[in-house]
Amino acid sequence: MYKAFVKPLLFRQSPDDIHESTVRVMSEASESATALKLAQWVYNYQAPELRQEILGLTFRNPVGLAAGFDKNGKLGPVIEAAGFGFLEVGSITAVASAGNPKPRTFRLEQDRSLINRMGLNNDGAATIIKRLKKMSLSIPLGINIAKTHDPAISGEAALDDYFLSFEAARDVADYITLNISCPNTAEGKTFEDPEAFCRLLEKLQIDRNLSLPPVFVKFSVDLERPMLEELIAVARSHSISGYVAVNTSSGRDGLSVPASRLEEIGRGGLSGMAIRDRSTEFIRTLHDLNRDEKPIIGVGGIFSAEDAIEKIKAGADLLQVYTGLIYEGPGLVKRINKGIHRYMKKNDLEYLYQIRGKARRTESIRKARSEPVHQH
Repeated sequence: MYKAFVKPLLFRQSPDDIHESTVRVMSEASESATALKLAQWVYNYQAPELRQEILGLTFRNPVGLAAGFDKNGKLGPVIEAAGFGFLEVGSITAVASAGNPKPRTFRLEQDRSLINRMGLNNDGAATIIKRLKKMSLSIPLGINIAKTHDPAISGEAALDDYFLSFEAARDVADYITLNISCPNTAEGKTFEDPEAFCRLLEKLQIDRNLSLPPVFVKFSVDLERPMLEELIAVARSHSISGYVAVNTSSGRDGLSVPASRLEEIGRGGLSGMAIRDRSTEFIRTLHDLNRDEKPIIGVGGIFSAEDAIEKIKAGADLLQVYTGLIYEGPGLVKRINKGIHRYMKKNDLEYLYQIRGKARRTESIRKARSEPVHQH
């Protein structure tokens, strides 16, 4: 119904207007017991096999809402009712920001993708955290933090700015994600440099404070392997708990959209189907470098249960969706969870992590069979 009737109507309007009206409706639904019960009846799907205990947190299923959708922490109850396994709010910044001028979100329908340059619009850390403290959720709540969108805040001031959001978030978050790769601020990838990243982690003192919730780091899909290796080494030395892979791309390779249209759109982060395969390969590389030590949240181009399973096979422990929801509708989460559950039953798997083990065994058998037999 969504793809046949609702989406065509929605796609006649600007992405920015649709997002704002959707958030407004969902925020109202979060305060309505009737709406929450309806959402649960229509969209919620759970199964014991989908449940995981990770870093002391219970995830009833592996599908979460990625940061960027609920920027201001207003949608928790309806997200929970709609069957998500967890929610990541933000990015939040120390100082409130209106973000970049509109239009700032663009659909690439031929590629089932988006380009956005939102500019970290949010109500500011203090306001959002105050709002979240009043919210009661039974699913894990992640808070994604970034530096305030202001090029004048740099050097030591940038570290202080980040620290303010981090200190605010720790009071309510079940986990915190450090967004070091947001491509939508005027100064670019603020902390996605090993030296700058090291200074940030030293400022936050994650490795010295046992009372902190788990801390994840979100990487850009554009990172090359040598830089990723350096960042992982820094993260490991500062007791980072896990990784989110990936953030949007600044690249435009392989798109069907005419170059003239891309030039008209201009800068911004590319998400959706256009980065699906790159995201999966990034997760596979990250998993190998990580040596399966820390959990990975996989995000980027998940439009189906098959996409989700590929991410898990590559090394993801949890998943996040955003652009897929826009193109596939709110039933996507239920379809993914049902599809994963069906796959597990078909392959006689009791636990989600066994999906990855089965994939690795299959790959080993394939390689063994393809290797030439040497006669002695």
